Amino acid sequence: MVFEIKNKVALITGGASGLGLEHVKALLENGVKGVTIADVNEANGTKVTAELQEKYGKNRVIFVKTDVTDKESFENAFLATVSAFRYIDILINNAGVMLDVNMSLAVDINVKGTLNGIILGMEKYLKQYKQGSEAVILNTSSINGVNGMPIAPVYGATKFAVTGMTMCWSDPFHYERTKVRVIAICPGITETPLVANCIKPETLVTPEYYKPYKLAVEAGLLPMQKYHLHTRIPRRSF
Repeated sequence: MVFEIKNKVALITGGASGLGLEHVKALLENGVKGVTIADVNEANGTKVTAELQEKYGKNRVIFVKTDVTDKESFENAFLATVSAFRYIDILINNAGVMLDVNMSLAVDINVKGTLNGIILGMEKYLKQYKQGSEAVILNTSSINGVNGMPIAPVYGATKFAVTGMTMCWSDPFHYERTKVRVIAICPGITETPLVANCIKPETLVTPEYYKPYKLAVEAGLLPMQKYHLHTRIPRRSF
């Protein structure tokens, strides 16, 4: 069984660029009623929102400057979504960084930010403001949150946390309480600003960690470029 996304309302963190922006475009192309782009980058968020409004309709996309590590800021994005579209059916916890040299920031955004989204969504906003019988939280983990990532172990560990929290909250106990499903995607290394800007010698724990990644890129093994989001979302991820 699947969750139909047509005419639903979505909130996407980190939605102003990279994979998050591709989520926004795919949802709009496949018939959602409205999308909130929640991103800390106000300049870029405002720019891409204007472009998307011109293409898909002004009443289908809004931007809210959001710091996912700040629960109040994150909650404002939910409130703005409900105010603009009346409902919220889909939360995509996509905001993330790969910055092992700044461990505190990586943990705050990747782990705390995702936890904030799950708790706000499951226990309040998706639970109370979904249109139909159920809603969905989609967490962006990583293949490195399943297999590990030797060159960026801090990032890999945070994605293991995202995978783990998804497994915890996807339990039938939570679905029966809230009718909110929690699933995850675990993409490989993709051609996005996160990869371009963050996998550098100076962003890793030590520059020595960069060597195997550089060899893989030179061999043409990385990054992946294909992106696809189906019009329907699977009910279970684990």
